[in-house]
Amino acid sequence: MKRFLYAFVYTGLALLANPALADINTASALRDGDMKKMNFHSEPRAAGTSEFITFDDTPLTLANYHGKWVLLNFWATWCAPCRKEMPMLAALQTELGGESFEVVTIATGRNPPMAMENFYAEIGVTNLPLHRDPKSALAREMGVLGLPITVILNPEGQEVGRLQGDADWSSDSATAMLRALITNN
Repeated sequence: MKRFLYAFVYTGLALLANPALADINTASALRDGDMKKMNFHSEPRAAGTSEFITFDDTPLTLANYHGKWVLLNFWATWCAPCRKEMPMLAALQTELGGESFEVVTIATGRNPPMAMENFYAEIGVTNLPLHRDPKSALAREMGVLGLPITVILNPEGQEVGRLQGDADWSSDSATAMLRALITNN
């Protein structure tokens, strides 16, 4: 019994010493359904630094989003699973987006701007960015090996989790997982 008590106290102190890790552990415990595919890392990882561009060719980097949690989604106009999950990502942005959280979408590879606009118009998405990574520099740097890929970045701009493939982002599990991250910072 004493061992259990010591282990419990030690774990509690370790989590208090690293609140960000506690938030990740809380979020991880809330995964259910499709969210079980979300792999949270034991330690934050460096995110890519390569430039990508806005729809109007303004250069950006992920550093532009430091200070908030980011759900970063790599997609393409030809990607059927992307078409399925994009409206759910738009709903997440509507529900949770603000000063501490943002859904950032980046079309990687050859995605003509007109095709990107048509893609969003066909699925009724109006509140997500039409960012582009035309030469897949950021996607390559971040090890994106298929689409869609969704990465969670902490406010320091580090990758803390990754989900490969599409997911039900409208689920209670997805919302609870993200709220656990956002509201504890």
